[in-house]
Amino acid sequence: MPLSPSIVERLTRARGDLRMGVPVVLVSQGRAALAVAVEVLTEPRLADLRLIGRPELALTARRAQTLRAQVYDGDSARLAVPADLGVDWLRAMADPADDLRMPMKGPFLCLRDGDPALARAALRLVKSAHLLPAALLVPVTDGAAAAARLNLTLIDLAEAAPELDRAAVMNEIVAARLPMLASEAGRVHIFRPEDGGEEHYAIEIGQPPRDQPVLARLHSACFTGDVLGSLKCDCGPQLRAALAQMGAEGAGVLLYLNQEGRGIGLANKMRAYSLQDQGFDTVEANHRLGFEDDERDFRIGAAILRQLGFGAVRLLTNNPRKIAMMEGQGITVTERVALKVGETAQNRAYLATKATKSGHLL
Repeated sequence: MPLSPSIVERLTRARGDLRMGVPVVLVSQGRAALAVAVEVLTEPRLADLRLIGRPELALTARRAQTLRAQVYDGDSARLAVPADLGVDWLRAMADPADDLRMPMKGPFLCLRDGDPALARAALRLVKSAHLLPAALLVPVTDGAAAAARLNLTLIDLAEAAPELDRAAVMNEIVAARLPMLASEAGRVHIFRPEDGGEEHYAIEIGQPPRDQPVLARLHSACFTGDVLGSLKCDCGPQLRAALAQMGAEGAGVLLYLNQEGRGIGLANKMRAYSLQDQGFDTVEANHRLGFEDDERDFRIGAAILRQLGFGAVRLLTNNPRKIAMMEGQGITVTERVALKVGETAQNRAYLATKATKSGHLL
């Protein structure tokens, strides 16, 4: 029916439910489970879930390895949840804040039988909701009936998998002139993805010709660096230097992508900062939280550039991954323009980690 939500709309609804601590129902090839994000799980809801079935905990392989739990499913792990342990234990499994104070959380009963597809899907949805990547799953016999009885969002993985893998379709909503310090000839374009995700922005300097390589930068949002002037990273100086260079040349486009904290969200970024205060570098902190080094999707930037009419760029970046992504998405990179600014005593180790572990050319 035209008024019924599409799978894209149901996925957006599922992310909202998960952020509110509401379970969703996942089904795949005759199997079904209720899934809820551990970060926002409450004791009453856990008790209700236990009345339905025996819960199991899904963690990413990164988090499981930190906990010294066996990983049998490749990129994820499933653990039996002891009947006498509650939300505090589950959150301690998900959140590494107290790992050093309480390093021993096992022994664990790690599950290796059965299809991990539902656990993987739950983790993917929880990640995309910018929550800690840990989910509690309770198997049910009839997913559709459970969703109808409990008034929960139903996600069929056969429908959802292609949408989860597909790059978000971007639509330009509005553009308006904006004089800036970098250039009075500024214009801001607002792009909204069809999957209900965060909006992204293109800041156009001057009137760059579409038939020539444009000086461009893909800049991921950094509230702490761009707004607060954090000394822990080089994001703010890079943003201002890129705009200044575009202003000096009279033309350019800066894509401001709302992928805070390398795509893990501001709350998880602050968790990573807290772990850095314990002595871990930025990559180690992400791994302890259960994330990969970099969770961003730079296909978004390529899609916006194409919509603006650009097919070739002179890319302001120190990150070879951005160049490879652009080329892989059909955007020609005619030149890498280095952007080496913003080193401080506070971020020197962070920059060294970006060079040694993430391949940045510094």
